[in-house]
Parts: sequence; structure tokens; C-alpha cells
Amino acid sequence: MRNKMKRKGPELGDLSARFFAYVQLKKKDIVRTGELSAVLGISELQERDLLSRLSTSGWIVRLKRGVYLVPLRIPAGGKYSPGFGPILQKLITERGGLYQVCGPTAFNYYGFVNQIPNVTYVYNTCISGSRTIGNLAFSFIKVTKKRLGGTTVVDTREGTGVIYSSKVRTLMDAVYDWSRFNSLPQGYNWIRQEISLEPGLAVELIKVTIKYGNQATVRRIGCLLEMLNLVPDNIGSLSVQRSDSKALIPWIPNRVARGSINRKWGVIVNG
Repeated sequence: MRNKMKRKGPELGDLSARFFAYVQLKKKDIVRTGELSAVLGISELQERDLLSRLSTSGWIVRLKRGVYLVPLRIPAGGKYSPGFGPILQKLITERGGLYQVCGPTAFNYYGFVNQIPNVTYVYNTCISGSRTIGNLAFSFIKVTKKRLGGTTVVDTREGTGVIYSSKVRTLMDAVYDWSRFNSLPQGYNWIRQEISLEPGLAVELIKVTIKYGNQATVRRIGCLLEMLNLVPDNIGSLSVQRSDSKALIPWIPNRVARGSINRKWGVIVNG
């Protein structure tokens, strides 16, 4: 009977080994095109080819054109697999922007849903659209700086502090960004559940809604709090934010607008 041969992982060539020796010596986690040719004694074309090969084979991660995230040590098995924390931190810093993890990613983190999304959702000030970086998928939602806030820092396994929307901000965004996150009507149940566990959260929800919400969010959350017979002292400030428009909006979007009418908040309670 033949002995089974063990499959070897990818091996580094001489130039790649010199690249990692340089990275380790300088303790670098970011490398840019243009900084290696003189150090390694190679041409600019060879430098671009080296970085492209290392990225394609998974030894390093391309963040954007000409900028690469690199491990401080040669990755076991030849595959560098940083979590989304280091990728986000370095990418957004390179872009000179701000960010916070949101939507389904935050819904799962706070335990509102059990399913782990295969896409990381990110409000940010500099990137828009879907991207795959390394082996991870991202949905970047570009917003203005004033729409960022209401955050908390979460430590990852790599020791990177990742900025998440806070629990209250995440609940508000389930109502505000319902069409993007497909989060209504279940978002109302999350709010009910969290307030039942922590009644003081209703006051914080009003503050966050006033600061980061819009008219539709103000109306829907105001209506919800009254349905729950919760009238915090500051609900009057939420009512002040409501416009004088006579137009009604549905309680549950994308459902037939038929039901009782809450005229104070201008909402058709259709579910």
C-alpha cells in the first residue's frame, strides 16, 4: 500500500521571502507600491508583479490600488485571513474617512437575529457599494459625517477595536433604514423586547431618533412608544420634531396602507 503524500502549502520564492523579512524587520502592516524597489533591489515592474502575485495567492490582502495589508508573520498555510476589523480600520484610515458597522452585522452582534450575515455592513464617509477584500464581502453605505454617531467600540479576536453602532442606534436604524436592511416589522419587536428588559432605553431611543432619524422615523417610533404605553418625559421633544404635514405614512412599509389612523403621529397602523 502506497504511503499517502501530504499536500504542502504554497512555498515562498527567494524574492517573496525577502519581502517578508523586510516587513518583519520594519514591523509593517501596510505596504505601498513604490517603497520596495530600492529596498529589495528590484525594478518598479518587478515590485508591482511581486505584490500582485502575493495578493492573488493570498499571502497579503489588497486594500485598494497600490496599498496592501500584510501580516507581521508569514501566515500558516500560506493564507492571510484577517478579520473585518483590521481591514476596516486600515482601509478607512487610508481613505481619510470615518465609519461604523451597522445593519445586519450589528443586528447579529446584539442578538436580534441568530443568522450571521455573510456581508459586513458599514456606514462610512468615503466609500459606496459592494466590495470583496481578501475573502470577506462588504457593503459600504456612504453617508454624511453628521449621520455617523451613537457608537461603541468592540474588541475583535485580533485585538482591533472596531466601531459599531450602539444598541440604541442600531434599533433606530432598523426603522430608519428599513428598506436597505429589510428590518420592518421585526425591528418593532426588537425595540419592544429591549425596552421590556431595559425600560430606560426608551429615553435614549428618543434622543438618538431626534439626532439621527428623519420624519418617517420620528413618526413611527413615536407611534410605537405610545402603543407600548411608554411616554417618557422627553417624548414631547420627539413630537416637536414631527412636521405639520397632513400626509399619512404606513406603519409597515410595503404593506397595504389600510388600518386605524394615529393622527398625532400621522401613521396608518396597518399591522
